[in-house]
Amino acid sequence: MKNKLLVVGTMAYDALETPFGKIDRTLGGAATYIALAAKNYDLDCGLVSVIGEDFEEAHLQLLRDRAIDLSGVETIKGGKTFFWKARYHNDLNTRTTLETHLNVLEHFEPKIPKHLTTPDILLLGNLHPEVQWAALQQMQNRPKLVILDTMNFWMEHFRPKLDQVMAEVDVISINDEEARQLTEQHSLVKAAAIIQKMGPKYVIIKKGEHGALLFYNQHIFCAPALPLEEVFDPTGAGDSFAGGFAGYLTQCGSVSLSHMKSAIIHGSAMASFTVEQFGTANIEQVTPERLLQRLKAFEQLTKFEIELE
Repeated sequence: MKNKLLVVGTMAYDALETPFGKIDRTLGGAATYIALAAKNYDLDCGLVSVIGEDFEEAHLQLLRDRAIDLSGVETIKGGKTFFWKARYHNDLNTRTTLETHLNVLEHFEPKIPKHLTTPDILLLGNLHPEVQWAALQQMQNRPKLVILDTMNFWMEHFRPKLDQVMAEVDVISINDEEARQLTEQHSLVKAAAIIQKMGPKYVIIKKGEHGALLFYNQHIFCAPALPLEEVFDPTGAGDSFAGGFAGYLTQCGSVSLSHMKSAIIHGSAMASFTVEQFGTANIEQVTPERLLQRLKAFEQLTKFEIELE
């Protein structure tokens, strides 16, 4: 029997512009990237989200073809799917949001089917803390691991509820800017220590093209980002990272520190695929062979010998 991963997050359409091109409408959303990345592992995956009637059947079929359970995806009649438009600057680390249309997401109340309420791992994608809390309350039993993603907007405007959610999770995944905002500390080591006191035992701080850091008690693990010849679009990289991270842990059924370290590398590998093309195009094409090759590249990147006196 396969272990179960439940993903709660957004399904969306994006319009993106980078220094290397633009696309007016492409499949997006945190839950979409997470699920597509996670299904590269041997697990059962359920998705909880909300979409409008404009969500294309072909994109639903794309997810079904990967055996992703969509029974927790609500379609609002007459509604439009969440839409986001952005322009990335030359360094690809900064972007300007041009349009955000919440549409059906504005009044989203997650309704989790009973058979999805007993996951081994629950991944709460970047959503309003009220939605994340509502999903947590619908679990029949506490999952083996609860992973949280959030962002600066929720920190600025809904901090009390976000604090309530953080107190109930095991892992938080944020970027370096968000970690500093959350704690008012410039040092990421100090920031991670403060965040651990808020609830999460494991703190993942993503640093974009500079990799990711994992903090657990006094342990620190640093994973590099893979140097790539071409980076077209960073959209969804963090979500793909989360999908690879959670997918690996769900498959192996262990949440030890050792497996956490391996999961960070798997997450980084999935993120590296995503940025090579617009939207979900490249993450859709990942095969076991491509993943193994990418993991070997990470191994070579970090493997070295040193003589210590």
